[in-house]
Amino acid sequence: MASQSMEIMAKALEQQVLQSARMVEEQLDAELGKLERMDDDEMEKLKERRMEALKKSQKHKHEWLGKGHGEYKEIPSEKYLFPEVKESNRVVCHFYRDSTFRCKILDKHLSILAKKHLETKFIKLNVDKAPFLTERLRIKVIPTLALVKDGKTKDYIVGFTDLGNTDEFPTEVLEWRLGCSDIINYSGNLMEPPTLTQKSGSKFTKVEKKTIRGRGHDSDSEDD
Repeated sequence: MASQSMEIMAKALEQQVLQSARMVEEQLDAELGKLERMDDDEMEKLKERRMEALKKSQKHKHEWLGKGHGEYKEIPSEKYLFPEVKESNRVVCHFYRDSTFRCKILDKHLSILAKKHLETKFIKLNVDKAPFLTERLRIKVIPTLALVKDGKTKDYIVGFTDLGNTDEFPTEVLEWRLGCSDIINYSGNLMEPPTLTQKSGSKFTKVEKKTIRGRGHDSDSEDD
């Protein structure tokens, strides 16, 4: 009986795979058919559109690099934050303290993402050199990431709660969390985080945007 059920499931799975393959094949045939039906003028227009898109992409990349994107850097004090935020549409600012171990964990991941996501500026600011901003933004837990878009703080990542409550989260999880706030161009599935290994004992809470007014505080202070 069990072997019969397994056989039925195997056949059903095989049908699904074949159906998916047929759909992909049909889509490819349709695209090839479009190309075959194009005359020389249409092909030339298609090439021009692709060339324009490539030029636009290169222009953006050049502009971002000129504004300090592509590297994860520290700003000396809070007075430097506003110019940094003003010249870039999307900024991730890590409020850190040297004595907090988890800040060093975030440093490693942010350095990787800064090189990958040129569309976003990644910076860090020592809270001891930013007493006014720390108070104004009501930053109680270290580390905290402030996610700034178009000059306004849109969201926060407070501690590691949104990252699986583990020090061993992979860079892909932080990347996913930043994508949820539209602070980077994320190409993966925003509906669920990338799979973590079972041994990490990770737990994900529902991601809720934290605004400056009325934002919730993490109950576990990660200061020192």
